[in-house]
Amino acid sequence: MRAPLGNLFQEDDAEEINMTPMLDVVFIMLIFFIVTASFVKEAGIDVNRPEAATAVKKERANILVAISDKGEIWINKRQTDVRAVQANIERLKAENPQGSVVIQADKKATTDMLIKVMDASRAAGAFDVSIAAQDAS
Repeated sequence: MRAPLGNLFQEDDAEEINMTPMLDVVFIMLIFFIVTASFVKEAGIDVNRPEAATAVKKERANILVAISDKGEIWINKRQTDVRAVQANIERLKAENPQGSVVIQADKKATTDMLIKVMDASRAAGAFDVSIAAQDAS
């Protein structure tokens, strides 16, 4: 017995490919890669760091403070006054309590400015303060 003509047209509709599950998987993968991506943080300026034979790479430096050769202080790509360093670090520590402070001081930056930034960092509650240096090798 032959199939009615109505059934032939219904079979053509059933052969369409459903793209929804594939789009769901691609969207979930996109979210996964965005969440797990690590973003490079920068202080805002490039400094000429001094060399040190005992320099060790710090894996998790969340709060970067840069001091230029002219004594300018940069935090999160913004120039900051030395009096506002403590407030900025307190705010960044509130966002990430486990964050450590790394000070990137230029070779020609004064020790006075470096000590002021270190004191402001410790006053803000960041006791894990490091000074960035280049590896001498």
